[in-house]
Amino acid sequence: MNNIRHNWTKEEIIAIYNKPMMELLYEAATVHRVHHDPNTVQVSTLLSIKTGGCPEDCGYCPQAARYHTDIEGNDLMKVSHVKAQALRAKASGSSRVCMGAAWRNVKDGPEFDQVLEMVRTINKLDMEVCCTLGMVTENQAKRLAEAGLYAYNHNLDSSEEYYKEVISTRGYEDRLETIENVRKTNVTVCSGGIIGMGESVADRAGMLVALSTLNPQPESVPINALVAVDGTPLEDEKPVEIWEMIRMVATTRIVMPETQVRLSAGRTSMSREGQAMCFFAGANSIFAGDKLLTTPNPDVNEDMKMFEMLGLNPQKPFTKKVQPQTVEAKDSQYESLGEKPKWSRPDHKIDRNEEAKEKMKAAVLEKKQ
Repeated sequence: MNNIRHNWTKEEIIAIYNKPMMELLYEAATVHRVHHDPNTVQVSTLLSIKTGGCPEDCGYCPQAARYHTDIEGNDLMKVSHVKAQALRAKASGSSRVCMGAAWRNVKDGPEFDQVLEMVRTINKLDMEVCCTLGMVTENQAKRLAEAGLYAYNHNLDSSEEYYKEVISTRGYEDRLETIENVRKTNVTVCSGGIIGMGESVADRAGMLVALSTLNPQPESVPINALVAVDGTPLEDEKPVEIWEMIRMVATTRIVMPETQVRLSAGRTSMSREGQAMCFFAGANSIFAGDKLLTTPNPDVNEDMKMFEMLGLNPQKPFTKKVQPQTVEAKDSQYESLGEKPKWSRPDHKIDRNEEAKEKMKAAVLEKKQ
């Protein structure tokens, strides 16, 4: 049970996922207790530092500029604003701040320099800092690490096969390359995906194969339930049933024993009992706060009430890994290289994404008339 496997097959993972529920829960809970304190859950706050206007066509995302959603965009936040939000999160029990920017990839320049200063500022508050900024080069990853970044999030979203049914503006290999670039630093990797996008159980297993065969495995794996947003290509997808979330969490726990499994988007539709079952199945990390970038999330006070009811304790920062040292900008060993990497742009089209884009054009035209 203490051995970490990196050779899981899709067939093995499907077999685990489809086990009788009581057997699956027992196995997952047993693995969980070997590698983690079952009464401790890591709490993060997700902060959208730059919202909307993303050039990608991710079928689930309301921040894509090509879709007609009610998301209000904003420019990159000021460092002082981010610091204030981080202090508020810390006071509410969060040990980590995750900053998300609606970018396709990081671009060297003043905005990235500003993000690096945000990382330095939050790390000095003795909080773990995570960023999700799109694709990054090796040099950019090293600059983030030097600033004091604790984790970098870059989700695979689904299996490589089903990914092509959701996103056409970037390739799966770019996601893997970004993770590889982060692995060349001391920054931990956070990478997971979304269920409920119309994928099969085999696709869910395929995603877990891609994650579990990484060596080392990601330190954090978010399991998201799709939050279908009006105007996006996936707006008509049916909500994921709680049993699917429990099975996905349990399976993730079994194939990635040491990973922190993050119960992420979709918690607003889950009862406390459902969430408790996910914790029992091996989830030991959540996002707190009323929003996950742009979608609703349970109020932090409700989460703390649930923790009290279940006897759960928030995990302290830097429990799994020592706090990184912050190097000030003036002492940096790495400089902006002005890189312009050629990340892939697959040439296939996704019908439902194209239809949603046309709806956006029609809405803009109607507004002008």
